Amino acid sequence: MAKNNQKMVEEITAMDVDFAKWYTDICKKAELVSYTSVKGCMVIRPYGYAIWENIQRILDGMFRETGHENVNMPMFIPESLLQKEKDHVEGFAPEVAWVTHGGSDKLEERLCVRPTSETLFCEHYADIIHSYRDLPKLYNQWVSVVRWEKTTRPFLRSREFLWQEGHTIHATADEAMEETIRMLNVYSDFCEKSLAIPVVKGRKTESDKFAGAVATYCIEALMHDGKALQAGTSHYFGDGFAKAFEIEYTDKENQRRNPHQTSWGVTTRLIGAIIMTHGDDNGLVLPPAVAPKQVVIVPVAMHKPGVLEKAQELLAQLKDAGIRVVLDDSENSPGWKFAEYEMKGVPVRLEIGPRDIENGVCVLAPRVGGEKRTAALGETLPETVQAMLCEVHDAMYQKALENMEKHTYACTSMEEITRVLKEKGDGFVKAMWCGDEACEDKVKEVTGVGSRCIPEQQEHIAETCVCCGKPAKQMLYWGKAY
Repeated sequence: MAKNNQKMVEEITAMDVDFAKWYTDICKKAELVSYTSVKGCMVIRPYGYAIWENIQRILDGMFRETGHENVNMPMFIPESLLQKEKDHVEGFAPEVAWVTHGGSDKLEERLCVRPTSETLFCEHYADIIHSYRDLPKLYNQWVSVVRWEKTTRPFLRSREFLWQEGHTIHATADEAMEETIRMLNVYSDFCEKSLAIPVVKGRKTESDKFAGAVATYCIEALMHDGKALQAGTSHYFGDGFAKAFEIEYTDKENQRRNPHQTSWGVTTRLIGAIIMTHGDDNGLVLPPAVAPKQVVIVPVAMHKPGVLEKAQELLAQLKDAGIRVVLDDSENSPGWKFAEYEMKGVPVRLEIGPRDIENGVCVLAPRVGGEKRTAALGETLPETVQAMLCEVHDAMYQKALENMEKHTYACTSMEEITRVLKEKGDGFVKAMWCGDEACEDKVKEVTGVGSRCIPEQQEHIAETCVCCGKPAKQMLYWGKAY
């Protein structure tokens, strides 16, 4: 069994040998996904889907606390409806999949397979909103969408993926902007408190904003390999969509007005973010909040009297305390089980054997953040386990934060950006910018890093733009991205 165990661990390519292969190995070996006969589409296997269900459960609770309701829009969008907002349709045109036939009959009008649902919500709003009393509408939906990506990778970029998309409509611009920022903060809190992923909050540049938006805000995370990953976005639309779709309401002064809209979303790419932020050469490292199983109980010398019975007793005790726990009573060796659940990223392993039972203790081993240690059996055990789960989360967050800080560089020239990235590796680059799109493009052309966001927390690194030398207006985060 020891040889099999060693072989299983070796099957994961080392991160510093081939990061892309390491990522794919984890997706497959941890049984998160399988490939299908449709290029760019994946089977999300039970273990991977359970992670998504926990993400969904936590976020859905946060949405409900902020007053949002779940709805469900159609999968298909008539081409004429999609065409109503010019910037929006142009932005999505290269990625749209079209339905042209129903059975053997050619459709009179092509149907777009939903890449996003702004137009569908607008059509609905125009039907139900007439008075200020009808506002606001705070909606969200959990659905799949299709975008015909050319280059695909599990979770990070696929042709069909799962997401939530929030869509809200408000009487005033101030209310809509407040909603935009509120939901950005919800995403930031979720990533940091539930996924243990530190993020940079900020606004996208004009050239990088969502198609049809007045302003796009985002959270950016840094992966192990120094590349950025956009973990969530929140868009302010102003009244542009409302005008295009003739959505009007009568205000308190009996005047006809166009309402203001937002949309915001995160996707199954968050699972990719978890893998690339926390994983190591032994496999997954899962944040306790979203781990399908927070604890695995491994009986040692299971054949000896009382061991399996005590393990089953502990299973029931932890379950009763609301901890997601599994007991592995299979005939595989303890060493094989240790490696298997380490690879699956289970946050805490609980070992129990004859000597432990005799001493009134068990052994707790965290996936990260510390050495294994004994814990007293009895009514305080669930509390001890919960405390270790918190320690694992804190250790994961701190490690990810240190990685981001270590790979964030302040630069004052394009030459410095190029040199620093060559010497220290990829990461976030903080540099000043004049606000000119031509400079934004030039920096990417010369250094290879594109703009990620204008951070909420501004720093005064230099007086002049990193590209042209003109007076700088703001600090920008730059980086290579997934």
